[in-house]
Amino acid sequence: MSDVKDMESGTQAPSARQAPGEVPRPVGIGLLGWLRWGWRQLTTMRTALILLFLVALGAVPSSLFPQRGQAPEKVAAYFEKHETLAPWLDRLSLFDVFAAPWFAAIYILLFVSLAGCVLPRAVKHYQSMRARPPAAPRNLGRLPQSASYETDAPPEDVLAEARTLLRKRRFRVEVSDSSAAAEKGYLGETGNLLFHLALLALLFALGLGNLFGYRGNVLLSEGKSFANSLSQYDEFEPGRAFDSDDLAPFSITLDDFTATYETKGDKRGQATDFHAKLRYRDSPDGKQKSWDLRLNHPLKVGGAKLYLLGHGYAPVFTVRDAKGNIAYRDSVPFLPMEPRNLTSEGVIKAPDAEPEQLAFYGILWPTAVASEDGKQIISAFPGPIRPVVTISSFKGDIGLDSGTPQSVYKLEGIGKTLQPVRGGQKLLEPGETLTLPGNAGSITFDGLREYATLSVNRDPGRLPALVAAVLAVLGVAASFMVRRRRVWVRASAGEGGRTVVEVGGLTLGNPTPEFDDIVTALRGPDEDAEPGEKAGSAERAESAEKAEPTAGDPDSTPDGAPDSDGPDTEPKE
Repeated sequence: MSDVKDMESGTQAPSARQAPGEVPRPVGIGLLGWLRWGWRQLTTMRTALILLFLVALGAVPSSLFPQRGQAPEKVAAYFEKHETLAPWLDRLSLFDVFAAPWFAAIYILLFVSLAGCVLPRAVKHYQSMRARPPAAPRNLGRLPQSASYETDAPPEDVLAEARTLLRKRRFRVEVSDSSAAAEKGYLGETGNLLFHLALLALLFALGLGNLFGYRGNVLLSEGKSFANSLSQYDEFEPGRAFDSDDLAPFSITLDDFTATYETKGDKRGQATDFHAKLRYRDSPDGKQKSWDLRLNHPLKVGGAKLYLLGHGYAPVFTVRDAKGNIAYRDSVPFLPMEPRNLTSEGVIKAPDAEPEQLAFYGILWPTAVASEDGKQIISAFPGPIRPVVTISSFKGDIGLDSGTPQSVYKLEGIGKTLQPVRGGQKLLEPGETLTLPGNAGSITFDGLREYATLSVNRDPGRLPALVAAVLAVLGVAASFMVRRRRVWVRASAGEGGRTVVEVGGLTLGNPTPEFDDIVTALRGPDEDAEPGEKAGSAERAESAEKAEPTAGDPDSTPDGAPDSDGPDTEPKE
């Protein structure tokens, strides 16, 4: 007995091997015990709610900082503007939140927590659905809903009628010698479990998309084509299990892009519509099709979706070298410097110019006007009403022959390998030419085109996520609309040869009128209740609150149903 007491107190009893005077060490639960305790803590609903809150909290930085997957150019601009802060934020993966290790850790823990909490609960619910309804309590009058009456029908006929009636009302019925037990309303708990299982499936679908999907951005000017290959993307984010062979061989061509703006009022210059006319092929040998790409109207091709992200201008230039040969002729995408009126900047590189390579930096004003002080040019409207480009010229080694990759939107080596050309600055309208001093070459502003920024997104978990979201909504609706109900009917022989019928009901939550309908149907239209034979549901509910609780049956403990072996006493009215 002393050994047992020592174990319960958490200490070891002195043994023959223990040295005299040695302090007893507490008994530990061991590694397996700690793992079991940790698993129980992780799989509680409280932990799942905390982790769900952390997932939502972890997604907040994605709305505060630009993300590489959606706007890589904005991330680059943020680095230029915040040279000290941006590297620290990048170490925390705040520019790519959903691919961050800490976000993945929270996500996986939430998945494991929900699985460990919901799956065992679903198994128990299934076993409960297949179990027999709990036996009738000894004193049905103590239930929140109860009634009693007498009838001339024998007890077996009363129970048979009760069985038929309750089955018509979709109760599961179990009839014994003197009573009938019925139960229904499992759909409420089923809906609750369905919601949590759907949430688990939703997390799995999101993980599936991030694992096997991909996302890429491409800038496409009018008249240009794009083939779905890695080299054609300006920005590409593959899933961790992505294989380049999974890219579908489709191609698209941007024929025309049109942006519509407000021309009057306070909202003047605000975009109202974007419209991109595309031609595409599902495969190299496939039939060419047309598509009008708009916001929230993506193109589905090759298992991926093509979205319209943004737009801008791509001026067309012709560059001639000192020999008069055409060194460059094409449209050049200019990136917006300010989003309202689309003042944009870009560079033109002519590495084939001879004898020296040429490069130009330009600023585009779609609708050029003079500022109020008349000292500078500004853009008064985002539409191309009066496009004007200012050009600054450079010559020397652009650096493309070194093999070092460089941005197509910047000039590298200015002041080192590239030298500004004196007198090589000019404001150009469409059709005008800037001739460099010393007959070093020229550049002509041929006209203006528009470009569209497209996002190609393949997410194999999109459809499963949609199905899981719909099931989650249905599960929540069912859990709120359906409640567990139990009904017991007991029939016994009374005085004078009449049968005494007792009916009791128990509803999870507030009582419903269904119980009164069942009692009325059992009594029949010819049975008259005598004074004191029937108690209303509201009165019984009030008396049940005043009555002392009884011991619960194992099957009925969650709903508070009294045990069939409880004390045979009437509640105090």
